[in-house]
Amino acid sequence: MSEHSGGGGHIGVHPHWDIGPFVVNADTIIMTWITMAIILIVGFLAARTVGKQRVPSGAQNFLEMIFENLGSQFEQTLGSKANRFAPLLITLFLFLLVGNWLGLIPKFSSPTNDLNTTFGMALMVMLIVHLSGIMDKGVIKYFKHFLEPNPIFLIIHAVEEISKPTTLAFRLFGNILAGEILIFILVSLVPIWMPVPNVIWLAFSVFVGVIQAFIFTMLSMSYISNAVQDEHHD
Repeated sequence: MSEHSGGGGHIGVHPHWDIGPFVVNADTIIMTWITMAIILIVGFLAARTVGKQRVPSGAQNFLEMIFENLGSQFEQTLGSKANRFAPLLITLFLFLLVGNWLGLIPKFSSPTNDLNTTFGMALMVMLIVHLSGIMDKGVIKYFKHFLEPNPIFLIIHAVEEISKPTTLAFRLFGNILAGEILIFILVSLVPIWMPVPNVIWLAFSVFVGVIQAFIFTMLSMSYISNAVQDEHHD
């Protein structure tokens, strides 16, 4: 891992641990575990209320709203295979959403403001895309489409496959890091008796966190759909 990949205790610098030959960004690891803990706790609290309340409220209501909206998107794109990938995509969205918002809390930082995290997630998505395509269509049929409509297009397809994780990673990393930097600057420059600019930017950053999580998840869904769907949807 790189020591200077994004925000951290100081903007642009990550506190790190030296573990053998590896340099591990300490704040990214800690914030990633905090993100996962928050998701597990919210999910646990929401699950406890299932069946106890006729009208959902609180964490259960929030999660149901997310699941219903994302579920409709998955069904439209993935068809009958939506249920197969829904748990993965919903988990991905929740991790990105909570991780993006974590950096808005004073003394915290987003795990997604580290390029190591976003690039690792993008590579994971692309690995799932190709493995799913191979499992659904077989090795020969899946890789055959990289040669269509002409074998010379193999180069174009190869460039496209390389660009997918790169754009996924840099888009998410850049937007989240930029938001945290601007919040840091505003807090430093705007007097404490004039909080309006900070509040406005904070609200905008919350919105950006949702949008970036949604975009990453929808693009991942689109890549998976292209890999597993035949010429005609199920």
